[in-house]
Amino acid sequence: MIWEALGSAALGFALALVAARRFPARLPDRRLVLATGPVAALVGGVISHTVLGPGHLVVTWCVALGFSTALLSLLLRDDTPGRRQWRQDALRTAPAPAGAGAGFAQHSGFRQDAGRRQAPSLRRQGRGRPSASYGPR
Repeated sequence: MIWEALGSAALGFALALVAARRFPARLPDRRLVLATGPVAALVGGVISHTVLGPGHLVVTWCVALGFSTALLSLLLRDDTPGRRQWRQDALRTAPAPAGAGAGFAQHSGFRQDAGRRQAPSLRRQGRGRPSASYGPR
């Protein structure tokens, strides 16, 4: 078990190093990437060891590598940062549509309670006696 865990962490760290060198502009801080890789691989290795049991070293390492790859891919950002910034600015500076401040009920000729009946109360009026769900009386 210890060799599976150490091997998984080493594979995750190696994958994180390769990703940090290959995509430095698209990944966040290098320390976060180098910490995410081994931790994800270790978690994947422990899960696969728990599911498969001992004696499946290569499969455990493959699952650990898959976990590490999946979590490192979640850290990737868009290739062009201008595109993301444009979307955020467009949402902040766009003018509100005409009539956005007025709600539907504020228009003339609309009565909110027109045609609506009051629902009868489900609670019994009278003494405050507990129901049968509270046990015997």
